[in-house]
Amino acid sequence: MANHMDGAKHRSQTKSLLGGAMIIAGTTVGAGMFSLPVVGAGMWFGYSVAMLAAVWFCMLVSGLFLLEANLHFKPGASFDTITKDTLGQFWRVVNGVSIAFVLYILTYAYISGGSSIVNHSLANLGISLPQSVAGLVFAVVLSTVVLISTKAVDRITTIMLGGMVITFFLAIGNLLIEIDVSTLTEPDGMPSYLPFMLAAIPFGLTSFGYQGNVPSLVKYYGKDAKTITKAIFVGTSVALVIYVCWLVATMGNIPRSMFTDIIAQGGNMGVLVSALSDVIESKWLNNMLTLFANLAVASSFLGVTLGLFDYLADLFGFDDSRQGRLKTALVTFVPPTVLGLLFPNGFLMAIGFAALAATIWAVIVPGLLAYKVRAKYPNSDGYKVPGGNGLIFIVIGFGVLTAACHLLAMAEILPIYR
Repeated sequence: MANHMDGAKHRSQTKSLLGGAMIIAGTTVGAGMFSLPVVGAGMWFGYSVAMLAAVWFCMLVSGLFLLEANLHFKPGASFDTITKDTLGQFWRVVNGVSIAFVLYILTYAYISGGSSIVNHSLANLGISLPQSVAGLVFAVVLSTVVLISTKAVDRITTIMLGGMVITFFLAIGNLLIEIDVSTLTEPDGMPSYLPFMLAAIPFGLTSFGYQGNVPSLVKYYGKDAKTITKAIFVGTSVALVIYVCWLVATMGNIPRSMFTDIIAQGGNMGVLVSALSDVIESKWLNNMLTLFANLAVASSFLGVTLGLFDYLADLFGFDDSRQGRLKTALVTFVPPTVLGLLFPNGFLMAIGFAALAATIWAVIVPGLLAYKVRAKYPNSDGYKVPGGNGLIFIVIGFGVLTAACHLLAMAEILPIYR
């Protein structure tokens, strides 16, 4: 009887751990992964994997630092509350502004990516649309879902995520079978690789942005630091494995020299998928890949905009009535949609800007929070991330380095593969 009860308890823990890990993985993996092969083309496969592994470690630890600070508060305390009470009003404002900026710029990025992949999909059907019009259609259709209700977003996103999983494994599974190993290990094009890594680091950071979910996990699990740590580790590790498979699939099928054409055309999602379609003969595989790209950008758009919608409703005090939701929708969707109409090919640029702001709330602030709570509770026997304050300084330094890399790449001081 005892063994039976222990088994049931173990199954319960396994189930709850899986749920938390999937929340992290689901938040982390999205349309941003389509930027990784494009920005990694300069340093190519080996250095791209090394860069992603280093970024994964720093972003894993930054999430654990936030968890360490969070556990000094009651479960349910928001990121905003933790920052205000630990670091003060200044950092609360800086953190809030950086989160809002990231949500806005990602909304624009997904409108840009959505317009590109919708255009590619329609072209396969013999339909031609200006990319700005495709972006407008994409934004209007999906923003209507957010306007209707959170429940509508939840249901549609659940269906999309199911479709994403199926199409991802079908498309990537076949792409992995089709790879040319020599393309991965002996790339063509200019011989320089390592110098291109620094400009790519910000895109790696954006690919591991899950820190906003840590307070939600504390609310869900309570102060069970061990389970939450495992959920964060498993979730981010799943994301890392998916990204490496994606790099193998893309870089193993598209020669390095071909990426210069992809970058010249803006490096948007549709351009990358189109390049993959050109080197793969299977029409069925192309359809699976196109469907996956559509689902990835649509689900990413819904997830980000729902967060932005709720954030702005709270900020401006708009209620949940039809009129209140309409006001919130206008503030949420009009600015990024207008940007999408004016600059339809800004996907890569927007992901880079998202990384610049994310260095604050996803890396630097969690490090400062951990440092502050350790100083405030020096004799605490609660959860503490191993590595001492030295690891905090390494993670904060990583955040500063990432921000500097983005700014230097924008100023064309760092080499960028073109």
